[in-house]
Amino acid sequence: MKNRLAGSTHAANRLTVWQRIVRDRWLYVLVLPGVLYYFIFKLMPMFGIIIAFQKYNPYLGFLNSPWVGFKNFNDFFNNPDFMRLLVNTLWISFLSIVFYFPAPIILALLLNEVRVSWYKRSVQTLVYIPHFLSWVIAYSIFYMLLTTDGGLVNLLIEKFGGEKIAFLSDKSWFRPLVIIQSIWKETGWGTIIFLAALASVDVEQYEAAVVDGAGRLRQLWHITLPAIKSTIIILLILRMGSVLNTGFEQIYLMSNSINRSVSQVFDTYVYQVGITQGSFSFATAVNLFKSIIGIILVYSTNFIAKKAGEATIF
Repeated sequence: MKNRLAGSTHAANRLTVWQRIVRDRWLYVLVLPGVLYYFIFKLMPMFGIIIAFQKYNPYLGFLNSPWVGFKNFNDFFNNPDFMRLLVNTLWISFLSIVFYFPAPIILALLLNEVRVSWYKRSVQTLVYIPHFLSWVIAYSIFYMLLTTDGGLVNLLIEKFGGEKIAFLSDKSWFRPLVIIQSIWKETGWGTIIFLAALASVDVEQYEAAVVDGAGRLRQLWHITLPAIKSTIIILLILRMGSVLNTGFEQIYLMSNSINRSVSQVFDTYVYQVGITQGSFSFATAVNLFKSIIGIILVYSTNFIAKKAGEATIF
């Protein structure tokens, strides 16, 4: 029997690459749609990066447009808008990491403590719903609540003797509203991965902790949190890659001429310069700068996590 198994293994190892492909052809057919998606929509557009080093002219195309080297990058870094864009983007990213990133974790921990299954499922369904709303609808809801022209929040403020607050145009309210919107819209959806991680925790650990006299908080600190620590660290590493990506739709909808000094970020600036002004090369240089910074942050955070003996993505 052992000789027969060894012979079959040896025969399989002697198969050529093409014979292996023919043998496993249906597995490759199954993978093909995903490969085509990433090739067409992710890999092929990378060719367009070259226009960041050109004075791109759509009529001349990629190959015939004149090369300018790093001129677009120099113009961007020397632009008086650069520091303002950088500060605005980093502020929103910082607030997002501090307040939004922990929100799904906290909600998942709270849901994990619910023992009534029908109530837990109902709450999960309700908190998932906002994720499926577009940012246009989300902004419309906040507009109806916060506008000074009959908004519910301002009506309540007036009823209790206060003065109306221009939430949507006041610069000081822009960043808090962006974070509140993100928490309201995406927290529920973000709990899915943490609830999946919590589902893998051995119930016997909780039973042993109860026998040892550990309360809910002790169980949370010594069992639940360590069980999802690796998931939290990996998601944080991935999140660092999008520090300069604050999201276009939400910021664009919340921006106006009054709060522009705090609301304009790299994403909206790329749209303004690249689409409305037609400076395709300059906008591509800005996006390439964002991507390079994101890669550096991911590798740096991953390196720090590895040195600390924590879970890493590579």
